Amino acid sequence: MVCPLANVEKVFDTEHGVVYQCSRQNCYWLEFQGSTTAFKISDLFLFKKRIDSVDIELMLSDSSRANDFEIIMPFRTERCFLLTVSDILNLREILSGTKFMIQLNSEVKRCLRRGCLIA
Repeated sequence: MVCPLANVEKVFDTEHGVVYQCSRQNCYWLEFQGSTTAFKISDLFLFKKRIDSVDIELMLSDSSRANDFEIIMPFRTERCFLLTVSDILNLREILSGTKFMIQLNSEVKRCLRRGCLIA
């Protein structure tokens, strides 16, 4: 669970998970599979890249048990993710939405600083 003293704002959520931004600790919190993992922004994007690189087609087409799950240990966390195909697809949705919202927020702030938004 996210620290109750933290100042968090929801960045993106689905029925499978949510990402919060914590301005007090300057990090992002991913709630997924019943637990919460903290990431610095660069580590969150590295984790997204790792999730996006999982070969779903191989997992679905290979009948061996070795490809039923993917084990991913994000950088600078104590968390180990044991992911099925549906877990990976759900994480991709959460992380893609999060990245989009972070980039959108940055673009809006940039436009506001430049005065390019018309009221």
